[in-house]
Amino acid sequence: MKILNLYACLGGNRYKWDEVAKEANIDIHVTAVELDTELARLYQERFPNDKVIVADAHKYLLDHYKLYDYVWSSPPCPLNSNARYWSSKGGKCNVEYADLRLYQEVILLEKYFDGKYTVENVVSYYEPLIRANKRGRHLYWTNFNLPNILSNRNIQIGAGKDEVKKLCEFHEYDFYKYGGDQRKDKIARNLVDYEAGKTILQTALGIIIESNNKQLTLY
Repeated sequence: MKILNLYACLGGNRYKWDEVAKEANIDIHVTAVELDTELARLYQERFPNDKVIVADAHKYLLDHYKLYDYVWSSPPCPLNSNARYWSSKGGKCNVEYADLRLYQEVILLEKYFDGKYTVENVVSYYEPLIRANKRGRHLYWTNFNLPNILSNRNIQIGAGKDEVKKLCEFHEYDFYKYGGDQRKDKIARNLVDYEAGKTILQTALGIIIESNNKQLTLY
């Protein structure tokens, strides 16, 4: 099974995928796309068997979506977030356009992609332009039904010196390894809960396997 993991960051969503593949008794081949070269290096270190490509994930999806069975995309979310909205309302940052590229990806996958897909983003400060599944602090666009509960894990994190340390424990990853230009706390907060990533792939994979089995029984 070929999986495309876009805006891969440090692979929060991907962390438990090998467990899912083992349970289903299938092989997965993951291609990860990440623009930040330092994040891409650390992702490759964390998942040495994945193919890692340093590129614009938005463009890569358009050019290569036909090659994959499952696509996960987590486009950058700051310009769509409630936090950014209230900061601009309060004069702490400039007003900017919402980043609507995620809807371009949802439409592309919905209309042209033959496999299963997940597009993930934060709950936006505006009503979603395309109906989404809300789970916790996240919105998910999929072409399959999601469970009502994606993860039983939760963490209460506030800004402070212990924030990154707590997130290291929660995600089972040492964010202090990162030596790039982005803030470590921002990267850590944006990582998808690995249990949610596991549950979503289990759900998609179960549908794919069931569909394949039904097709085989027709002949």
